[in-house]
Amino acid sequence: MNIDWYPGHMTKARRQMQEDLKLIDLIVEIRDARIPESSKNPDLMQMGQNKLRLIILNKADLADPRITEEWAEKYKKEDVYVIQTDSKAQKSRNEILKAFEVASAPKRERDKKRGLRNRPVRAMIVGIPNVGKSTFINLVTKKSQAKTGNKPGVTRGKQWIHTSSLIDLLDTPGILWPKFESPEVGLHLAMCGAISDERIPMEELGIEIIDYLKKNYQGLLAERYEVDENQENYEILNQAALFRKVILPGGEANTERMAEMLVNEFRTGKLGRISLERPSAEETKDETVEE
Repeated sequence: MNIDWYPGHMTKARRQMQEDLKLIDLIVEIRDARIPESSKNPDLMQMGQNKLRLIILNKADLADPRITEEWAEKYKKEDVYVIQTDSKAQKSRNEILKAFEVASAPKRERDKKRGLRNRPVRAMIVGIPNVGKSTFINLVTKKSQAKTGNKPGVTRGKQWIHTSSLIDLLDTPGILWPKFESPEVGLHLAMCGAISDERIPMEELGIEIIDYLKKNYQGLLAERYEVDENQENYEILNQAALFRKVILPGGEANTERMAEMLVNEFRTGKLGRISLERPSAEETKDETVEE
């Protein structure tokens, strides 16, 4: 798939983020638990050197729980503090606040040695578009202080938000980066809604999801849409449209509309808890490159 994905406002947002990093103590990177590697920003490691870091695997309620746990263990072995959350669930709030406290402990200790007490930790909230940053902030603050939406590009400017727990949050626009490491990264971002659907051929995206589910979650499509998974991907999409009665005048399957429905059902979890990446696959890929 050829995806046009890097609008001009992201260039400006990236420059602003680089400037704002000078003001903060802690980087809180929110990633999509379904695509932990594709949703990480490779620029952050360079831009945020010497900053305390916390990784939030958000939308964990949509991801395969066994695979999410594998990712969490992988990051812990790399000495990265990480938690799994569903920002729409109130029960996640206490765990998030505890994570803030643990991740920022070195900064508080430094302040204590310098005689500074009760100085708020300044945390920058970063992540790709539509990863749930604003919902995350509203959960932490218990207020609707950050704009939310189910499409990328809702947050366009930075916002300082004060909390009651000695944490000041800097909300930043969701940004991508000028060059993906591989076409697979762009595809995963498109599947999870990080790239505007206006830039994506939805029928092709639906077929890509079908192809992935056939290979990794066998039986799911057959159960939900009563299709024969041994058929070609387009024929499966066609069968699903007829099953759902998504048809054009004359009785022909509306595969474009069915693809949109399929993509939406994947994104909202109606197809089940599905992960698009797992650590074992990433590690195998790295080892192959090294050889």
